[in-house]
Amino acid sequence: MKKVDHILTNAIVLTMDQEFNIYEPGALAVLGNSIVAVGLEADILSKYSASKNFDCGQKVLMPGLVNAHTHVPMTLLRGLADDLRLDVWLMGYMMPVEREFVSPDFVQLGTKLACAEMIRSGVTCFADMYYFEDDVAKATEEAGLRGVCGQSVMKFPAPDAKSYEESLAIARDFIIKWKDNDLIVPAVAPHAPYTCTAEILGASVKLATEFDVPLHTHLSETASEVENLRNEHGMPVVPYMKKNNLFDAKVIAAHCVHIDEGEIRTLQHAKAGVAHNPSSNMKLASGVAPIKRMIELGLKVGIGTDGPASNNDLDMFEEMRLASFLAKVDTGDPTALPAQTTLLMATRLGAEALHIGHLTGSLTSGKRADFILVDLSPLHNSPKFKRDPNNVYAQLVYAGKASDVTDVMVNGKWVMLDKELTTLNEEELLKAGNEYARRIDTFLIQREQSVLSKLVAIGGAEEGESFEVQAKMAIPAIDPVLNAIESNSDINIIRTRHYRQFDTYMEFEDASQGYVRYREDNTIGEKNEITGVRSRLTLIGQTREHPFQEDVLLSRSRFLAPATQSLRFYKEYFKPSRTTEIEKTRKRYLINYKETEFFINVDSFETPKLGCFLEVKSSTWSQQDAKKKASLAEDLLKILGGTQKEVILKDYIEMAEAA
Repeated sequence: MKKVDHILTNAIVLTMDQEFNIYEPGALAVLGNSIVAVGLEADILSKYSASKNFDCGQKVLMPGLVNAHTHVPMTLLRGLADDLRLDVWLMGYMMPVEREFVSPDFVQLGTKLACAEMIRSGVTCFADMYYFEDDVAKATEEAGLRGVCGQSVMKFPAPDAKSYEESLAIARDFIIKWKDNDLIVPAVAPHAPYTCTAEILGASVKLATEFDVPLHTHLSETASEVENLRNEHGMPVVPYMKKNNLFDAKVIAAHCVHIDEGEIRTLQHAKAGVAHNPSSNMKLASGVAPIKRMIELGLKVGIGTDGPASNNDLDMFEEMRLASFLAKVDTGDPTALPAQTTLLMATRLGAEALHIGHLTGSLTSGKRADFILVDLSPLHNSPKFKRDPNNVYAQLVYAGKASDVTDVMVNGKWVMLDKELTTLNEEELLKAGNEYARRIDTFLIQREQSVLSKLVAIGGAEEGESFEVQAKMAIPAIDPVLNAIESNSDINIIRTRHYRQFDTYMEFEDASQGYVRYREDNTIGEKNEITGVRSRLTLIGQTREHPFQEDVLLSRSRFLAPATQSLRFYKEYFKPSRTTEIEKTRKRYLINYKETEFFINVDSFETPKLGCFLEVKSSTWSQQDAKKKASLAEDLLKILGGTQKEVILKDYIEMAEAA
């Protein structure tokens, strides 16, 4: 008789293996961190003995649930802002609070709170995407859970990185550190196609394939995301990602709400995994993913909760129930996504979607000992019909609740016994979490009427590139500069525009709020007629200069929004302490110089009478690219007749105020 560490007996064993074997009364044997055997109780007891036998009391013994997509530290942001448009929720609340508060301590506390909640709802493994992912991994390991932890990369400055190059470097170090850990599978997580450049996507794929780790991202979550990318790149999201070689990596694609059958087949052929997030997609009104068709075509689809700030919980029993019901409503077919298939998505199929199906997801000899016990005797799950042996799947998915989970083992170690957590102190975690909530409340109350909050509330606001290269000089006359631009063989003109611009800068008592610029662009035609009018708002933050070159201004935090109301409305809405009017004509060139795009503006001021100026500008999300462009901007000024001594560091509004 073979000796093992644990034998669990007197259970209804749901293996969730390829044959969906059920053993009743069943038993399971554990040695070290792995399952040695599973089967009928009599067979197991005849072959194995253990110093620790565990009577399951006729509860369901099944694989632990796999939460295929979440952002666990955001437990500390749960309930912060609800019932809002996605842009207002994200830019008006989440991002400002994250920039202010997200730190290694914040992340570790939020992760431990999430782990406690997930253990109680039967989750043994989850896929995460956030900042300071090394600290997420540390807290997850301490809690004893299994995690596919993705270090976020995006074009915006993040709480843990000033530029995406820094995020990629952090991701590399993170992967190297955790690559062979017994509980943590490291991953790289380029956030989404709309928050990552093609360069970021390519670098992320290269990193993921170099170390053979998953790549976790958001794809086709909203209709507007798909429409915007189609307008910008002439194709839907999945073909765009394929064009950028994303599927060379082991992709975990969250959401995939707005994809067609061709895109589903692309994902299936690429062996990508999909994380379906029913609660989040419903709460944010993102839509309904075509899950039934995904399953029919053989795509690996798991179920996720998404972050607790957009759900607002981490309850996988609730997600299973909603996933099944939503598929039935969406297709008009009550047989769509039956209970057995739904539970499969939350276990074995979810693990396969995360590219860790060889480790977990089913009760199979050789896999890790990740399992839970679920009590089906409570009132809400009674009575029990035995006519159909598969009825247990329906009991779990349609009537089961997180509170029915009594015991949880991960990697051969108990993390919850008889509803008592063994690795985490809930009381201390809750106390620390409430202290963060107090501090965040204070912060939001102070900034509730901030200019940025007001701009976001208007709708359609977006953040501009982090680094704006800007070099300018005064010129005595316009025509010589125009001739130099159009005759220089090193300057390739892509397009030309002629504008008459009316700018109103709104300034505030608190200088840290920056300026709001209301701009009306009148496009001038060949016969000096107005051919078009466009208005927009720009929030220009305080200058953040970088010491690359002394005569090149880098950069301002900028937020843009369409101006759909009158200037009078915006003056009353923002309530500036003073305004400054600027009127000028602008000849604008989009040019290519040394394989780099720049805008060259040749401006003539009418109000105030500042004279004429040549301005070279370019924007980028990359700090490295900003350095390169700063040097090229200097070259362009020299080519067009300027010298280093003539370069002006002030912005136009500063010059106008001085005048």
